[in-house]
Amino acid sequence: MKAKTVIPRKLANQDVENAIDYYLSENADQAALGFIDALEKAYTHISRHPETGSSRYAHELNLPNLRFWPLTRYPHLVFYVERDGYIDVWRVLHGQRDIPDWMKPDDETN
Repeated sequence: MKAKTVIPRKLANQDVENAIDYYLSENADQAALGFIDALEKAYTHISRHPETGSSRYAHELNLPNLRFWPLTRYPHLVFYVERDGYIDVWRVLHGQRDIPDWMKPDDETN
């Protein structure tokens, strides 16, 4: 299968920036770099194998095509929808957050 382009939405990019800012504010430069590496690996994985993400929240949120993939060694989850020509990344959230609250329908805009 050909890899699809991963396109993060504005909120997903903000989530990533917030996570990196947090690690840097804690003087955890290596953790910030590791987070970026783990995110890149997750994006690569979902671009090649989008069907492997969990659909656990799809029914609860009434978003039938929503999937997520966890980052390795980090408590973050990449929420995405597979489109015909690309992977639409909605959010990158810490797994301890109230996921349904953070994934409200008004978050669907870029």
